[in-house]
Amino acid sequence: MDLDDDRRALVLGGTGYIGRHVCAAFAEGGYRVTAVARRARRLPRGGRLRIMDLSRVSVGELSRLFADERPDVVVNATGMVWGMDEQAMLDLNVRLLERIVGALGASEPAPRFVQFGSTREYAPAPHGVSLDEDAPLGPIDAYGRSKLAATRAVLATCAEGALRGVVLRVGNVAGPGAPAGSLLGSVAGQLLAAADAGGPAVVELHPLRARRDYVDVRDVARAVLLAAESDVSGEVLNLGSGTAVPVRTLVDLLVEASAIPTRIVERAPDASGAPTRTDIPWQQTDASRAGAVLGWCPRRSLREAVRDFWLDSVARRERAAAVQPPGE
Repeated sequence: MDLDDDRRALVLGGTGYIGRHVCAAFAEGGYRVTAVARRARRLPRGGRLRIMDLSRVSVGELSRLFADERPDVVVNATGMVWGMDEQAMLDLNVRLLERIVGALGASEPAPRFVQFGSTREYAPAPHGVSLDEDAPLGPIDAYGRSKLAATRAVLATCAEGALRGVVLRVGNVAGPGAPAGSLLGSVAGQLLAAADAGGPAVVELHPLRARRDYVDVRDVARAVLLAAESDVSGEVLNLGSGTAVPVRTLVDLLVEASAIPTRIVERAPDASGAPTRTDIPWQQTDASRAGAVLGWCPRRSLREAVRDFWLDSVARRERAAAVQPPGE
């Protein structure tokens, strides 16, 4: 790794699940990396952290941040949150994005900008249909609507010539560090609890009927690096594996990786009618444009992503146990 050219990357939300991997990809690519987040977490070797509550930050504060750090590229990895109400989604995914874009427009020279979009910006597609970037838009939930509004803001600013940016639309992500609230995190927690108890596991889940396109988080991070180093601007690029698999496959691969005897119990649907992440029964992504524009394609299989997630989960538990005070 050569830092002589002093290339700098600033990752907003850089301690989150995807943000940490983006920081690692830039560090491996020879960049000086600064993560911005409201609380401290471990970063790649050589990475710096600036504590800042991005949900409350002003355009002026962001402008000062960009002036201090002088980044060549800014990545917005914030807002990858599910389960908030519509107003909270708008504040996090749209209002913050507008402040970021405003501050970038005042920067001299303006850094490149990479925004994370979501495949939930698209309308649900019929079974067997792959979503390319020209697929009909029509999000069915607050998350998708807020991400689509942010995408449109980025594209409009690029069209005006005030921003050099690209939107990477990501679907379902798997791999090391997946949060506890995700499907992988939930199942891993139950498997680890069973291992601690010395018995087989009984994993209870909502019905696993949907089919999804999963991509390894490290492949997503590599796409960000490629986008940062490209000349593409004002475009949306999908990221995905190109293959929809049953969600149950993800769970089965995790159980296989754990080698823990397990019985899967799929509970009856929630009678409350509350929306869930499985409301869309089918989603498959066509990422061929990212291949043509960035030279990107996923390198890691779903099996590898799930295996490495499990190994990382076990390692995290062992590290936590090593620092646990006696008697706790």
